[in-house]
This record gives sequence, structure tokens and C-alpha cells, in this order.
Amino acid sequence: MSQAIPSKDEIFIVDDDVGVRESLALVFSMNGYEVLGLSDGASLLTAARQRTPACIILDVHMPGRSGLDILRELNADAYSAPILIISGQGDIAMAVEAIKNGALDFIEKPFDAKGVLSRVRDAIDAWRRRREQVNASSARAARFPGRELLTQREVDVLDQIASGSSSKEAGRELGISFRTVEVHRARIMEKLGAKNAVDLARIVFSEGRGH
Repeated sequence: MSQAIPSKDEIFIVDDDVGVRESLALVFSMNGYEVLGLSDGASLLTAARQRTPACIILDVHMPGRSGLDILRELNADAYSAPILIISGQGDIAMAVEAIKNGALDFIEKPFDAKGVLSRVRDAIDAWRRRREQVNASSARAARFPGRELLTQREVDVLDQIASGSSSKEAGRELGISFRTVEVHRARIMEKLGAKNAVDLARIVFSEGRGH
């Protein structure tokens, strides 16, 4: 699927619950966004092939293809816009699986529509910063053992951790929740065989030099 520069002001809301779509669409529309409401994953795939929005809000439980299936089909980790997954309180394990499959973050039900607006704004802002930021000394540019094992999202989190940011600070910078940073952090440490943040920095900035 070809990737385009994301629209500055269009949000795709994908949920089979018309009430959820309408409440979110109302809040986003009132705050200057264009909204495309979709009821299933197949419709999202069709729309995503035509254009790239600023952000996608995707329910994990969908008729036909699930939210996880859609993430895989979109190659979400390489997709040109942030994707936020909506999950129920009993779906935390599924939300973690969504993050592993490229979702930027997850939003738990029940939620406040204005709170979702804030989360989406943070995600879009962080996404734009990531695209614009070029730092030769960062983990994104470094060559180190195990880098090929990490997803792009994990490299972004590693960059924050290796520079000394706490999980909360990393979350603020990347526009994701503390819990999502912790999910990525655990996977990074497992993949790189690191014991702590200092060990991660050593792997990235010491062992990586000269490779």
C-alpha cells in the first residue's frame, strides 16, 4: 500500500457501535476536524487505500475482520498515521497485542469523548515531531546489536529511554500512555537482553559505535 503524507485534519473513526461513532464525530467536528465514520474494517481498508488521515481510531472488536486483523493488513507499524485502538476494560491483553502489531496506543472503554480528543491531538503532534526530528546521536540513527529485532515504535521508545527519559516523560514526548511505554520497554529489554535503562544506553551508544 502506498503511503501518503497524512491529512492535517481528517480523522477516521472505525467502530460498529453507531453511538460511539456519532459521539466522537461530534466532538472532533466541533474542534475543526473532518471525520469519516466507518462501521467495519473492510471499509477502513478501502478508505486507507485512497488517502491517509491524520489519525485512525479503531475498535478492537469488529464484525468480520477484528481490529488486530486490520492492524496486520495495514502494516500498522509502518503506516503513515497513528492508530489508536479502542478496547474494553477486560481487553487489556488484546490491547497489548494491538501495540505489538503496530497500534500507537489504546483507549479504554468507557471513555470521555473530550479525553479522546486530547489523546488524539497528542498522538498527532508526537507523530509530526517524529517525522521532523533528525538526530545523528539518537537510537534511531545508531547501529547496535539487535536493532533489526525492534519495530520502529520500539526504536522511538528506546531513543527516549536511552537519553534518560522516564516512562512518563517518554509517554508525553511520544504522545502515548505510561502503560504503553512500559509494554514497549519490556519488549525492548527482552529483545536486546538488557537488565535496565543504563544497560540499554550502553548497548545503543557504546556497543553500537563502529558497527
